Amino acid sequence: MEDSARAWWRASGILIPIVSGAAFLTGLILDWSGQDMPALVVFWVGLLLGASTFVPGAVRGLVVRRKVGIALLMTISAIGAVILGYVEEAAALAFLYSIAEALEDKAMDRARSGLRALLKLVPDTATIRQGSTTVEIPAADLTPGMVLVVKPGERVATDGIIQAGRSSLDTSAITGESIPVEVAPGDPVAAGAINTAGSLDVRTTAGGTDNSLTTIVELVEQAQAEKGARARLADRIAKPLVPGVIILAILVGVLGSLLGDPEMWITRALVVLVAASPCALAIAVPVTVVSAIGAASRFGVIIKSGAAFERLGTIRHLAVDKTGTLTRNQPTITTIATTDGVSEAEVLSLAAAIEQHSTHPLATAITAAASYVPAATDVTEEPGHGISGTINDHRVTVGSPRWISPGPLTTQVEAMEAAGQTCVLVTRDDTLIGAIGVRDELRPEVPDVIRTLAGQGVAVSMLTGDNTRTAHALAADAGISDVHAELRPEDKARLVAAFATERPTAMIGDGINDAPALAGATVGIAMGATGSDAAIESADVAFTGHDLRLIPQALQHAKRGRTIINQNIVLSLLIIIVLLPLAITGTLGLAAVVLVHEVAEVIVIGNGLRAARTRRTALPNAVTAQQSVTETATR
Repeated sequence: MEDSARAWWRASGILIPIVSGAAFLTGLILDWSGQDMPALVVFWVGLLLGASTFVPGAVRGLVVRRKVGIALLMTISAIGAVILGYVEEAAALAFLYSIAEALEDKAMDRARSGLRALLKLVPDTATIRQGSTTVEIPAADLTPGMVLVVKPGERVATDGIIQAGRSSLDTSAITGESIPVEVAPGDPVAAGAINTAGSLDVRTTAGGTDNSLTTIVELVEQAQAEKGARARLADRIAKPLVPGVIILAILVGVLGSLLGDPEMWITRALVVLVAASPCALAIAVPVTVVSAIGAASRFGVIIKSGAAFERLGTIRHLAVDKTGTLTRNQPTITTIATTDGVSEAEVLSLAAAIEQHSTHPLATAITAAASYVPAATDVTEEPGHGISGTINDHRVTVGSPRWISPGPLTTQVEAMEAAGQTCVLVTRDDTLIGAIGVRDELRPEVPDVIRTLAGQGVAVSMLTGDNTRTAHALAADAGISDVHAELRPEDKARLVAAFATERPTAMIGDGINDAPALAGATVGIAMGATGSDAAIESADVAFTGHDLRLIPQALQHAKRGRTIINQNIVLSLLIIIVLLPLAITGTLGLAAVVLVHEVAEVIVIGNGLRAARTRRTALPNAVTAQQSVTETATR
């Protein structure tokens, strides 16, 4: 069983430092009770256990990669303490550093195995047309030019162009759009889309293993590989510090031995190593990060790594997906227009009576809005156009403007579409009686969130695969002026990458089409536990709920945590700067140096734990938002 699948306290990365700490504490108790030899043995046990977590890696880094880092300096410091006869201090150093590394690694090493779940959207087999018959073959064997038969309810196995048939495609898993797209001969289709109605013949334009979905996977993997190569903050600081300290210790020992007592100056050189060991730095940064990450999880924000938390505190630009992020992802009735002599309730009831026989998301919205739904018989559906049925001896038809002419309601229909609504027309005995506008509405908190982000100095851009008219209509309601519409996944990724080169940029979304952009942003944020696996695995941060008021709160929390990290870094470096001359001059011995280090560690750890406290962002109903997210997280 892998460590990631075990309880946290049973994972070897955590268990070994815990046992090391237990041995160290046991040694202290034995030492205080006057049992010197047992105490020494237990100190050695704690030292060897703690050292086993970082010494091998430090040696390999030095020998194989010529890497000099904090682990190497800690190794030399522990060895120096042992040479001077301070096994207890060496055990303390080994325990503190091993637990710090374990905590940081636990926060940072989140498996992203769900990426390949993207490919599960492609069926294992596909049906192709060969002359007058159909044959089922493995989807991986598909090649461009084949005629793919896609029946209702089936997923499209690869990219192609419709050759015959009309239907509606559910592309929500790919584009994030909740309203199915009507398709007809000549229209393109993407791998992974679900055919919701009539049978389609699709001429493939891509192979079964080389299509739009596999391209998305490759984009995400590339972005994650680039991100994974970044050095951690502590290592960046240690890179010039560690070799400098080693060189300084050597100079102290060699030059001092040439000018005075070699034993005294070699001892001082070892004290210099201990004085310069960045224990406080190694402990304070991960403790701060883990505290802050734990606090964030309590108000519904899951931060996957310490590096992601640090970057989250730098964000100055937010790119936001529209559907499912800014909107509810629940189409609702927004407008009803009628012809003379017909009431809105009558139009809605007749439409609902017919639409209750359909599984189309628009049908669900219409049925849910009707207060009275009469019985309908002889219901037939024409894929891609609409549905008809008989109600009280009248033939009622519900369909799109592509199928039914808006006639006297043309002006109203155009106004609905200009407002970003999808229109459904209703006829009775072939006479138009009404038009129903359906829209995926903005979340109510969006305008307040956008204003709050502006007050925090964070610019907002909206990215969507939806049409330009709908995108601008919703953006105007949200208060967003920078709008980018009709984007493919690769377009989103390219835009976000360009934003990130100008200033630290976060991308927030919940669909598969957002995955490349999430992975390539400075920080990727996946919206909601019900978001796609690809989005959640590609992101650095995930929200357990859908309340956008978490965004400014999360950014404020991360900014405060980053400030605490900087404070701890400065304090840790000041300790080293102060101790070094005192160690070189012999003013402080090893015991005093270790004591100062331990006091400094208590101070910086205490400061780091302040990151566990959260502050609410000043937004209307912030308490309600936090409670709703917490309830979602605990269900």
